[in-house]
Amino acid sequence: MGRSLTKFTTECFAYSTALGFCLHGKAEEILANPEIVDPIQNKVDLIFTSPPFPLNRKKKYGNFNGDAYVEWLASFADVFNKLLKPKGSIVIELGNAWEPGKPCMSTLALKALLALLEKGGFTLCQQLIWYNPARLPTPAQWVNVERIRLKDAYTHLWWMSKTERPEADNRRVLIEYSASMKELLAKQKYNAGKRPSQHKVGATSFLKNNTGAIPSNVISMANTHSHSEYQAYCRKHNLQPHPARMPPALAEFFIKFLTTPEMLVLDPFGGSNTTGATAESLSRRWLTVEPEPEYIEASKGRFADAQLKAA
Repeated sequence: MGRSLTKFTTECFAYSTALGFCLHGKAEEILANPEIVDPIQNKVDLIFTSPPFPLNRKKKYGNFNGDAYVEWLASFADVFNKLLKPKGSIVIELGNAWEPGKPCMSTLALKALLALLEKGGFTLCQQLIWYNPARLPTPAQWVNVERIRLKDAYTHLWWMSKTERPEADNRRVLIEYSASMKELLAKQKYNAGKRPSQHKVGATSFLKNNTGAIPSNVISMANTHSHSEYQAYCRKHNLQPHPARMPPALAEFFIKFLTTPEMLVLDPFGGSNTTGATAESLSRRWLTVEPEPEYIEASKGRFADAQLKAA
């Protein structure tokens, strides 16, 4: 990617590192530019992104609502198809939406997802959930004030691809064994046989040490860092941090799971560039797009140890 993407116009080039590029502009405009799309056609291994949610209040980073949101998200289907390798993946984080002024959940995010899937002809590989145990109680009116709903503490991560068998290996994201599993491996003995569920467990089914456990599709991860290098950089340079940052560990999970070193990761809604910085740390190539100049400037704080080439 490096050589082919050095001819960007100064209008959209923001900065680069040894492995990636950050571009300035709206994703729908940047990814409609043949100068940018053609060099990476069929070369993207993972599109990992968190687009603006269909929130009822307008945010600085931009967000649509209603039918406009469904049409907007689905409009990326063609270009995603064009950019992805045959075995590449798309992972999109979508939060829950609520009906304006009502304590009722909206199906808008699901409609947008289904529209994207249908228009792109993508296969839905798996639904995952990011549970944030430290998330603030929202929606505030229904949870804190009227006390008639429970706090919304998770978002969906939808994994899709052009194929039923994209590049993936859960051995790259194994988690530490539980204390009981470690004890079982040490004893090399357990109560085999038929369980109440009618499943029959063999005498050696759980005695092999695979160096870790296979993670579930529910990822529990707090997002409470207040002293990161990124935030320190923002304070030092009097910059406004992006208000909707995801933890780097979440990006790391999917980048490890669905790619290998030197593969190309794209984030069309870059925000604070968590995706690009995480890809860089994992020796993956990356390309991100972000329309807000202040968020781009702040995102440079994620590359404290990398040599940046600015516009």
